[in-house]
Amino acid sequence: MHKSSSQASSVKIYLRLLAYLRPFIGLFAISIAGYIIFASSQPMMATVLKYFVDSLTAPAGVTRHDFPIIGNIELMYGVPILLVMIITWQGIGSFLGNYYLARVSLGLIHDLRRELFNNLLKLPNSYFDRENSGHLISRITYNVTMVTGAATDAIKVVIREGMTIIFLFAYLMWMNWKLTLVMLIVLPIIGIMVGNASRRFRRQSKKIQTAMGDLTHVASETIQGYRVVRSFGGEDYESVRFGKASEDNTAKQLRMVKTGATFTPALQFVIFSTMAGVLFLVLLLRGDASAGDLVSYITAAGMLPKPIRQLSEVSATIQKGLAGAESIFAQLDETPETNDGTIERTDVTGHLEIRNLSFTYPGSDVPVLQDINFTAEAGQMIALVGHSGSGKSTLASLIPRFYCHSQGNILLDGVDVEAYTLRNLRQHIALVTQQVSLFNDTIASNIAYGDLADMPMEKIRAAAEAAYADEFIKRLPSGYETLVGENGVLLSGGQRQRLAIARAILKDAPLLILDEATSALDTESERHIQSALERATANRTTLVIAHRLSTIEKADLILVMEHGRIIERGTHKALLASGGHYARLHSMQFSEQKQEA
Repeated sequence: MHKSSSQASSVKIYLRLLAYLRPFIGLFAISIAGYIIFASSQPMMATVLKYFVDSLTAPAGVTRHDFPIIGNIELMYGVPILLVMIITWQGIGSFLGNYYLARVSLGLIHDLRRELFNNLLKLPNSYFDRENSGHLISRITYNVTMVTGAATDAIKVVIREGMTIIFLFAYLMWMNWKLTLVMLIVLPIIGIMVGNASRRFRRQSKKIQTAMGDLTHVASETIQGYRVVRSFGGEDYESVRFGKASEDNTAKQLRMVKTGATFTPALQFVIFSTMAGVLFLVLLLRGDASAGDLVSYITAAGMLPKPIRQLSEVSATIQKGLAGAESIFAQLDETPETNDGTIERTDVTGHLEIRNLSFTYPGSDVPVLQDINFTAEAGQMIALVGHSGSGKSTLASLIPRFYCHSQGNILLDGVDVEAYTLRNLRQHIALVTQQVSLFNDTIASNIAYGDLADMPMEKIRAAAEAAYADEFIKRLPSGYETLVGENGVLLSGGQRQRLAIARAILKDAPLLILDEATSALDTESERHIQSALERATANRTTLVIAHRLSTIEKADLILVMEHGRIIERGTHKALLASGGHYARLHSMQFSEQKQEA
């Protein structure tokens, strides 16, 4: 029962994979025609040998012969001319088959990679939380190549070698049908061997793809965190970790090779044992066949093991591809971000209201937010403070719908955020987080990113000045055209943060979320940024998550959070006067700052 269901799923996966070949059907047809031409040339080679041997054993005085296509000509000219014609015919077929199939294969790789990558852009945050980046990258690079092997290379072998076997068998049946029927007895044995090997290849290939993802993940983490690795002496640890992942991958690859290495010789033994029997029968049943006929028959029969072996090995390619396709389709079948909203507004004032909001992360049963209620009038600044893990950043993630809440409401200008289309909702929100993401592009392109890409240079410069980034950009070798390196590695933490603030200022959205946006700044930069943020927050609703309480003294409302609940609310002065949790946090920070000074 289990076996037949797994076979059914394999067929389903393979058919789904072949659907990607539809746009290339014309090119595919040309390549198939090429392989049919190539296959038809194989028995022709055996025929040339027949004429060659017959001409060697021809009675004295017989110098001419009737050749196919070229007619009655001298034996000494006919055989070479026929051979050159067959080789030319085979070359044309080989070129058409290989070149046009390569175009199909590369087109398929391109389409699959694009679809996988575009799918990643639509998946919810929760998917990235549970998947590691190494496996995602490995899927786009390694797995896709495996899959195209199954979709194109496997088909190439099936058609080319399959047609070669058909042509050779037809030729052998025409030459001596009795002998040929004896050879057919061995085919079921080959079929059983191929079936057993296929299942093992599939299992091992899945393991190899997982191991390859682990390998990519370890390498990717070490490359991205190389400063931490070096500063904390993690070289040996990372070397051992990578060594183990690589060893695991190598062991799994070797197991795959071992399966193939034992399978092929066993298959060859069966095939050539059959050939030995055929040779015996040829000598026994030669009848009135000429020497040329016998040589031609044995040559054609001798050509059979190679395509049969390649056909049997193709199952390994298909199984590898199916294992890769399974993981690719699993990602493509993931539910994208919920985007059922229909409302699109060009202008929003920024009035934000949170009503009875509770939230639990998918797969967890511990609530992160419980019964949150507050209102931010248009243009107001609301500050969220509290210890790490109190739910501040989660609350900030729910407003642009990075996660979907099931209890309570988040209203922007009186409309639930879920009623807006995702793109439209996020156009009204500018977000600056502690983890700044920059791309390996110019400073200007990093500020004017995405929807802002068409912004004129004057506006980009004005946003950078407002974020106090212009002063360090001007000192860079190529100014705004300077490349920042991967994730802005060539800039300091404070400089990266200022670019992120410049990006938010340029967006000019009515709702600004600053999630620990000043935490990476030194005191001098912070003073400049403070006035920049005052300009940035003017006339727009701002939600500030702050670690340094000095940055939120002018907030219209401060919400103190603990364990997902709001435990205090009020202005800076009122909260200090009440002598509660906020007052204690403030005095603690104030004494720390005095000690540092």
